[in-house]
Amino acid sequence: MMTVKQVSDLTGISIRTLQFYDKLGLLSPAERTEAGYRLYDNSSLERLQEILLFRELEFPLKDIMQMIDDPDFDRKRALEQHIKLLELKKERIEALLRLAREISGEEERKMDFSALDSKKIEEYTSQARASWGSTKEYKEFEAIDSKRTDDQRRDAAKGMMDIFARLGRNTALPPESTETQDIVRELHDYINANFYSCSIEVFASLGKMYGSGNEFTQNINKSAGEGTAEYASRAIEVYCSKEQ
Repeated sequence: MMTVKQVSDLTGISIRTLQFYDKLGLLSPAERTEAGYRLYDNSSLERLQEILLFRELEFPLKDIMQMIDDPDFDRKRALEQHIKLLELKKERIEALLRLAREISGEEERKMDFSALDSKKIEEYTSQARASWGSTKEYKEFEAIDSKRTDDQRRDAAKGMMDIFARLGRNTALPPESTETQDIVRELHDYINANFYSCSIEVFASLGKMYGSGNEFTQNINKSAGEGTAEYASRAIEVYCSKEQ
């Protein structure tokens, strides 16, 4: 067992924050002493790790509580995502260190700003947030999908890719063009009608995920043409900024 001060020293989380988490019911101590002092066990520390992961992903505390109290919560996946996020941050820190050493030296240096670019971390964070934040939507999708035949699943997927193909034919136009925005609205309506209730917030996260260079990006570009996923991502960002 560890006291609240020991947990604070171990994790860097302030005692006041731990007390606040207890008050919310987000992280309750395993036991209390006769004097009322909080005591935390290994299970408490594991839960705290999960909380801190989702805080890194900028989730509100009420959403974190809902997710980690879900019986279907996948702790292994959460840990894998935390590791990946830390690896990306480590790569960026190492790049910043190299840049700082070059700047401090007297040799002529290249004008390379890649070390200052946090886009990769932001994209991964967005992707991870989308995968956890859409729990309710994913359950809705599973319920709808379970009633479909294989042919119906293929038709639903084809309908969505047909919309992406039309976006792909528009890549010469600005993402904010009326024609492109009409297609993005159609995509949003299609997801709502065929997969799950897609809020503007979730749609915005999907848009970032489409353009983040992952499997979604590759599949869209393979089906609808190179650059379509990135173009769709920018167009969805414009659409969501107007709808919010």
